[in-house]
Amino acid sequence: MATGRSTIRDLNKRSRDIFTTIVDAYVETGEPIGSKTLSQILKSTLSPATLRNVMADLEDAGLLYSPHTSAGRLPTNAGLRIFVDGLLELGNLNNEDKSNLEGRVAGTGRSFEEVLEEATNTLSGLSNCAGIVLAPKIETPLKHIEFFHLNPGRALVVLVTADGIVENRIIEVPRDIPPSAFIEASNFLNSRFVGQTIKDTCDSLLRELEKNRALLDTLTSKVLEAGLATLGGDKKDGTLIVTGHSKLLEDVNAIADLEQIRKLFSALETTELMLKVLEMTDKGEGVQIFIGADNDLFDLSGCSFIVAPYKSNQNQLVGAIGVIGPTRMNYARIIPMVDYTAKLLSRIIG
Repeated sequence: MATGRSTIRDLNKRSRDIFTTIVDAYVETGEPIGSKTLSQILKSTLSPATLRNVMADLEDAGLLYSPHTSAGRLPTNAGLRIFVDGLLELGNLNNEDKSNLEGRVAGTGRSFEEVLEEATNTLSGLSNCAGIVLAPKIETPLKHIEFFHLNPGRALVVLVTADGIVENRIIEVPRDIPPSAFIEASNFLNSRFVGQTIKDTCDSLLRELEKNRALLDTLTSKVLEAGLATLGGDKKDGTLIVTGHSKLLEDVNAIADLEQIRKLFSALETTELMLKVLEMTDKGEGVQIFIGADNDLFDLSGCSFIVAPYKSNQNQLVGAIGVIGPTRMNYARIIPMVDYTAKLLSRIIG
């Protein structure tokens, strides 16, 4: 076997079987595996000496390494990459996981941001990893805007985009606003701004209010001004939700690991991360898998990132959802889980 970075084609069947067994054991325990333990797991006629030779070849190929504290071997990031790309057998998501995701994510009567938060919470719980969901600021045209009275001093603004995304916002209004003012405000916006983005609506609404002040009831104008305030405060960079941070600490064994996790937590809160992830998921097809330091998202070894895009019914990228966890995560279970959750969000968007 040639030295240097190997490919799946460089491995014969015996080497593939041994390598797969080592990776499976690593995913289950996180501990190095030696030739004696490997022989017991394989229950084969191969001697420990033969197994050591194969393991040495796999190490020369850059697929395994020996930690200083043990004579056993662990897969390298490159080894895990080859395993995921060429040896991993993906199954279908089981019915229990499907039911959990559908029951908790696909509920009605919630804003889309609440749906996203529930999706990442559920994904984090089922995968035992940190969940992450990203959604850029909605710039699709508005299809409908409506105001609803909730109680004295508060109203609900319902925004429906052309892609079918519904967003609800609470606004503060004068306590003496009558129901007719909410109806008039809704009619005013729908007659002038349907088909425009939220940004375009904000840019022109103030001018329209000044121009039509004499035609509008004073209380209706106050409703519109309150609506303008909440629309104008729209997030500039979109939504980034991270849940299950504590799950990233469960495999930490040293102070150096804690420092790495601290850096990861900082990275997870940045807009730059969100833009990079969205760019990569938009370019790729389906689930994207980043293992250890073989990506430019994080300067971090020891963690993997599995992410998939969710899209509108026009096949336009809306956002991305995924998990971050240790490199020894259960890829066979988590990859279809992330894929199913992304497709579920796409279905909800319609």
